[in-house]
Amino acid sequence: MKCTVKLLWDDESCRWHTESEDIPGLLLESNSCDALIERVRMAAPEMLELNCNYTGAVQLSFETVRVDNLDMVS
Repeated sequence: MKCTVKLLWDDESCRWHTESEDIPGLLLESNSCDALIERVRMAAPEMLELNCNYTGAVQLSFETVRVDNLDMVS
């Protein structure tokens, strides 16, 4: 099964969080993008088993989105 997970940066809370249409219930966050990827790798198979009764192999694709709001100093 191929699944896509978006890793989104929240500039306000300074944290990364997940979104996935392929893995119901996958709601994770972390201060580090790399740490969040590792958490997803551990949680995704369990979430698929619990929410979709799927126990086979999983291929994860990650998309990162980071938008920073910068104030211009004159």
